[in-house]
Amino acid sequence: MKIRPLPFLPITLPIVLVLFFLLMQTRLNAAEYRIDTEGAHASIHFRIKHLGYSWLTGRFNNFTGTFSYDEKQPEKSSIQLTVHTRSLDSNHAERDKHLRGKKFLHVKKFPTATFISTRYQPTGKSTGTLSGQFTLHGVTHPVSMKVIQTGAGKDPWGGFRRGFETRFTIRLHDYAIQHDLGPESEELELTIYLEGIKDDKYFFEN
Repeated sequence: MKIRPLPFLPITLPIVLVLFFLLMQTRLNAAEYRIDTEGAHASIHFRIKHLGYSWLTGRFNNFTGTFSYDEKQPEKSSIQLTVHTRSLDSNHAERDKHLRGKKFLHVKKFPTATFISTRYQPTGKSTGTLSGQFTLHGVTHPVSMKVIQTGAGKDPWGGFRRGFETRFTIRLHDYAIQHDLGPESEELELTIYLEGIKDDKYFFEN
């Protein structure tokens, strides 16, 4: 008995090859970057007014994330970032214990804060507006921030790096942090500096 090939195969195979090529081309254009926290080439800083007289400053020492960036279509760029709230560091042990407690970050119940982008709109060659969902203290709100690309190029170890910075402000009460620090201390300012290493393995592992 002779088995005849299905008549749709000669048509289906070229279509599959074209779709595969288009998919790979899209992924090659949109490079994936791993944020370089191991080399301490990325940082997250915060500051808040202290009684309206000066600034209390600090940072989060432990966070991870990735971002994608397409030079030809930057509007398709995206980022996801996870911050471990227990890593808060204001250079004062007793104050850090207080800020990690129930009145503020409550890190035992809410061990992470996250940002997941939903849109990136270029506004210039190296600038844009990034929008996304920011979750802190178990509460999620949309946020928008101006982003500056600080540089991109090869590094001395044969890799490729790209850097960005941004600054945005949130209201503590919006994230259910109700402890009253006074009218001058209702807003928290976050400044983020990111340097990402292009991850070539991404295309073969996903």
